[in-house]
Amino acid sequence: MASDRLHEEIDRLRTLRDELRVQANLAAKDIRDRFEETEKRWEAFEAHAEEVGRESREAAHDVGEAGRELLREIRNAYERIRAQL
Repeated sequence: MASDRLHEEIDRLRTLRDELRVQANLAAKDIRDRFEETEKRWEAFEAHAEEVGRESREAAHDVGEAGRELLREIRNAYERIRAQL
């Protein structure tokens, strides 16, 4: 289902995020800055997702597409950072 795919994408992003966190510690300052900006977006997404999950499963479905778009943007930002490492 769509929910399963969303959870799989979130898991993949968590793995990528963990890898990049290690590499970013060794990277140039501008890359670290971009990583930190992307981290803020990730943290905002996680907080929002937790809140929506608590409020109701129907609400999670309603914001699903917006959440998937935000995840795509975050994934693209992480991938650009990875390419520069």
